[in-house]
Amino acid sequence: MTFEQIRCTIDGPVATIMLARPDKLNAYTAVMGAELAEALRKAGADEQVRVIILTGEGRGFCAGADISGGADSFGSGGPNFAAEGKPRQDGGGFVGALFDSPKPVIAAINGAAVGVGATLTLPCDIRIAADTARFGFVFARRGLVPEAGSAWFLPQIVGLPQALRWCLSGKIFDAAEAEVGGLVSEVVPADELLARAREIALEIAESTA
Repeated sequence: MTFEQIRCTIDGPVATIMLARPDKLNAYTAVMGAELAEALRKAGADEQVRVIILTGEGRGFCAGADISGGADSFGSGGPNFAAEGKPRQDGGGFVGALFDSPKPVIAAINGAAVGVGATLTLPCDIRIAADTARFGFVFARRGLVPEAGSAWFLPQIVGLPQALRWCLSGKIFDAAEAEVGGLVSEVVPADELLARAREIALEIAESTA
């Protein structure tokens, strides 16, 4: 599968989807969202694939939405629109694609996961983090409402009091706090993250019917 802003590889029963804008800390665009949704649907339909790993290229997982284009970032003519000037219709479809995936999705959070970078991990089935990862549901600090279904997903995962604590403050917190709060199930050294994600994926793929 060939994409502009993500990479997708299949190795045995495991598909790895990598957000691939490392020079921008993998900041999210509508193009990335559309490609992520497409890759997830293709992996879901591939009988060879049993588990999907989602991670980021370079030192960041996803540093939030890319607003470098100003008002045009998500408007016609901006970089998040197809060449013919029409919006990519699946730009927000990654949430549904993650939630509805017939294959388990493991988020291997390798660095900064802020804003949409944090919320896009919530529909995943398993979340593990590098010890260098940082998280932030920073919407309150930007005058925004939590998006991507996160106002529903986050309390389901960590409980309402913890979700409110993180969302009302908009604080940035480290991987250790994410683990204590229940956002991730384990924290591993950064250089062991993908190997650990694959170990979990193979345990699922090889040990279940």
